[in-house]
Amino acid sequence: MKTVLIANRGEIAVRVVRAAAEAGVRSIAVYADQDAEALHVRLADAAFALPGETAAQTYLNIEALLTAARNAGADAVHPGYGFLSENAEFARAVEAAGLTWIGPTPETIEALGDKVTARAIARKAGAPLAPGSSEPLTGPEEAETFADEFGLPIMIKAAHGGGGRGMRVARTRKEIPEAFAAATREAVAAFGRGECFVEKFLDEPRHLEVQILGDGEGRVTVVGDRDCSLQRRNQKLVEEAPAPGLSDEQRRTIHTAARDICAAVDYRGAGTVEFLLGVDGTLSFCEVNTRLQVEHPVTELVTGTDLVREQFRIADGLGPSFTETPAPTGHAFEFRINAEDPGRGFLPSPGLVTRLRIPGGPGVRWDGGVEEGGSVAAAFDSLAGKLLVHAADRDTALARARRALAEFEVDGIATVLPFARAVVDEPDFSTQGFAVGTQWIETELMPRLEPQLKSTPSRETLQRLPIEIDGRMATIGLPPAFLAALGSVQDTAPTEQDSGELTASTPGTLTSWLVEDGVEVEQGQDVAVVEAMKMEARVPAHRAGTLRRVASEKASVRAGEVLARIE
Repeated sequence: MKTVLIANRGEIAVRVVRAAAEAGVRSIAVYADQDAEALHVRLADAAFALPGETAAQTYLNIEALLTAARNAGADAVHPGYGFLSENAEFARAVEAAGLTWIGPTPETIEALGDKVTARAIARKAGAPLAPGSSEPLTGPEEAETFADEFGLPIMIKAAHGGGGRGMRVARTRKEIPEAFAAATREAVAAFGRGECFVEKFLDEPRHLEVQILGDGEGRVTVVGDRDCSLQRRNQKLVEEAPAPGLSDEQRRTIHTAARDICAAVDYRGAGTVEFLLGVDGTLSFCEVNTRLQVEHPVTELVTGTDLVREQFRIADGLGPSFTETPAPTGHAFEFRINAEDPGRGFLPSPGLVTRLRIPGGPGVRWDGGVEEGGSVAAAFDSLAGKLLVHAADRDTALARARRALAEFEVDGIATVLPFARAVVDEPDFSTQGFAVGTQWIETELMPRLEPQLKSTPSRETLQRLPIEIDGRMATIGLPPAFLAALGSVQDTAPTEQDSGELTASTPGTLTSWLVEDGVEVEQGQDVAVVEAMKMEARVPAHRAGTLRRVASEKASVRAGEVLARIE
């Protein structure tokens, strides 16, 4: 390959741009209106617009991406993670256009991306498995029947996609219908497909991963393993490699299962096989992510491997540069620096980054998608970047993490930094007393975190206008500040908020109303659902009274916008 189009944005797009530069490959960025001045756009060799503001209009728009690839003269496409990275239709369209798809074959994506089919492959490969449905659910009634047979709690989970989205736990039979509805809604919003399945939920499990590389001809190399147990809403916040505290047998079991599952489908490229480890020692296959993971750098640091360069090699038909699992050297942590307020339940906090001081020193790495003066857009993921530390052993790496996190400064938006600083001092996260699971943040730590209560407005999107150039019509995108300077845009002063107004705490989409217009509501009662940064958040009534809707379902709302009035 000579020219690669990166069908993504933010941190992962920056990561691929840099790998391409080192490999002597020309990089092409794409961008939504909000990302016109983003770091990945400026670092790439060229950039093409995907006019629009939503994910569906831009980074999920297959035709727009292929048009950009065609116009750029690209001969390959790297999908990054999220968006269309695990979409077999996109992979097939890329290959049909005569381009190299940097990832598994469409057939592999379909087989392993469908979690029901993946479970069947894992079962045949002899991987450890907890009980689960063999077909997608047709409704909540099937989940209720499953719960009657196998017991509660259960997990209702999107059959496609990943990243912790489209997952809901039901601990009582009464919770199952809403869990099914919420998982389906979130799956449609994040992946464009709403099929879900059900499995027995392991309480307080650890989340383990095995990184693999496949040559596409049945040979699979295990690169290493990770622990990703520190999660909120089933989405990871802190990851480390290698996974601490595993017995030799447990490590051997997950490595063997990962290799056999991927070999069964002639896996091509980088992939991750995920497992859960219950407090009772029960191991269960979870899913396969047919793409590069957000947390891939921790494996890179302890194995000396550049996984993006390995993806390039495999896509070029060269196969991985090694075939034996490398012995890990030292220990590494990754801290996702998300624009979220842990003290307010990890509420998204999009906006402008007015100050950014990144730590440095030995063993410290920053994989960022945002710079000082840049913006974390409300329409997309909350990840601003990833802080990584590497040291000779876990305790030394923890000490290095404390130092680096203390140096880190971000202003303008709320971030998860207070959480990260707290967690590295928690006894349950210590090397000797390691006892965290996937619900540990929400049950143990979150109640002790203080709200930050800060964010700045997001940068406004481009305004597109027709313009004639040399007798031909074209479209030009201009920032509102430029138009304002010309007198085309007038500022409006915000109106004083009435005490009866129920407002959105963050920009997003009003997914659904939970109560009818004109009903009596109690203070604290959940009345609406707003999706922000691909996550659903319930909106409680701020006082008791009669609710009068103002905003419509499916409408985009700004922070502070009135959703309803409670009389």
